[in-house]
Amino acid sequence: MYLSSPFAVFSPEGRLFQVEYAKEAVKRGSTALGIVFKDGVLLATVKPKAPLMVSSSAEKTFQIDDHIGSVAAGLLADARSLVNLARVKAQIHRITYDEPIDVWGLAHIIGDRIQLSTMYAGLRPFGVSFLIGGIDKTGIHLIESDPSGMLYEWFAYAIGRGAVLANKIFKQKWKQNLSEKDAIELAVNILSKTEKEKGKDIIDIAIIKKGEKFRILGEEEVRKFLK
Repeated sequence: MYLSSPFAVFSPEGRLFQVEYAKEAVKRGSTALGIVFKDGVLLATVKPKAPLMVSSSAEKTFQIDDHIGSVAAGLLADARSLVNLARVKAQIHRITYDEPIDVWGLAHIIGDRIQLSTMYAGLRPFGVSFLIGGIDKTGIHLIESDPSGMLYEWFAYAIGRGAVLANKIFKQKWKQNLSEKDAIELAVNILSKTEKEKGKDIIDIAIIKKGEKFRILGEEEVRKFLK
């Protein structure tokens, strides 16, 4: 007799334990954050730093299209798989409709794929959360996707092991019409407090601004904001 995997079965309390375990994997990941500012959105995290390791090989900040990027916390292999899917879908949309995909449309693609893995026996949920930032004709967006596939939009938000402290700081210091410079300073300040390791080359910051393409700040640019 075939017995379905308990991984896709609700508990009597209505919980999906595998999804909760996946969320725990996210909580163990490096702090990642996003900030909406006056002219765009910032995504930031920290690069792994270890002797003999090339830090850029462990990519956590991803460009999906010219106007959309994401940052991940949790299992980076899962993140890479979902980002590859998102990139393909974004290009298909651009070729089909001759226009860039909107940010929420892209977020739904990622969220739907994540949610699908919570439904079937033999599949495990993705152990990663994303912050998806971008600009489209409807405005500036920062969207969180968690391991259940749920999507939330924020003005400023953090995921990963330092999320509790980071989000507490956001509630105190984020304000509308924040400048790009102030957003970078806030991101650097939060990451320096939430991550134990400190160094001049571990903070990874990406900026998406109106009228400009996705770009990751160089080490010299980030170093100016380190104290």
